[in-house]
Amino acid sequence: MTPLAMAQPRAALVFDQMAREYDDVFTNSMIGRAQRDAVWSVLTRVFERGDRVLELNCGTGEDALFLAQNGISVTACDASEQMIQIASGRLRKEAPGAPVQFNLLPTERIHELQPSTQFDGIFSNFSGLNCVPNLKQTAEDLATLLSPGTPLLVCLSTRFCIWEMLWFALHGNFRKAFRRCSGHATAKVGEFAVDVYYPTVRKLQTSFSPSFVLRSCAGVGVTVPPSYVEAWIRNHPKLLSMFRTIDKTISSYPGFRVLGDHFLLHFERVQL
Repeated sequence: MTPLAMAQPRAALVFDQMAREYDDVFTNSMIGRAQRDAVWSVLTRVFERGDRVLELNCGTGEDALFLAQNGISVTACDASEQMIQIASGRLRKEAPGAPVQFNLLPTERIHELQPSTQFDGIFSNFSGLNCVPNLKQTAEDLATLLSPGTPLLVCLSTRFCIWEMLWFALHGNFRKAFRRCSGHATAKVGEFAVDVYYPTVRKLQTSFSPSFVLRSCAGVGVTVPPSYVEAWIRNHPKLLSMFRTIDKTISSYPGFRVLGDHFLLHFERVQL
């Protein structure tokens, strides 16, 4: 297990810096809503009313509140104290009494949950697991919290994002255009930096085996662009609508599904 003192504090500090602006920059943006709607369409097919779900890297609580609105109980965790504070405030203001519990707990310490705790599924959205260097250990920890046949849904940033390559190349910034391709990059927010990893689908299958088997993979933001294109897309709302329609058609096709901004993988806990 990667000790918290070695890896997670830097990530937590980075996300603390992002917390106050995160909903404005992504959650409430046109692009953020389009990408999140694509993930939600899968969540509502996989999770059922009455389920108890563990959410990793919950951020400001948008997904947890959505699941709660659909009759799902959520234990939501994040390494960022500022994110948890905002999420808890939203819970009190927007959905008091909703079956959601927010916890300050990084993924690397998820083993600290009670060993007897069992969930009907686990979920992580939008790149939180890209900041975890040892996914093999994470998979082992998560396996203890699920029974055979239960789902694990993880949404990560891809290694090859066509939009990113084209957008920054056309702007002459080739370093950013191909920053993901090596599988590792350093993200800086203010004075803080965090290592970000971009595993392939095959690498993820290896990391999560033998406890989990991959059932499906779908692209998120294949033609819908990344969030930093928001200013441009606001001037072309009809294009965004078209991109969303195209994504619904091609996001599960081999080849296309690994070229978007993110991909969503549906694993299933298996009996060993």
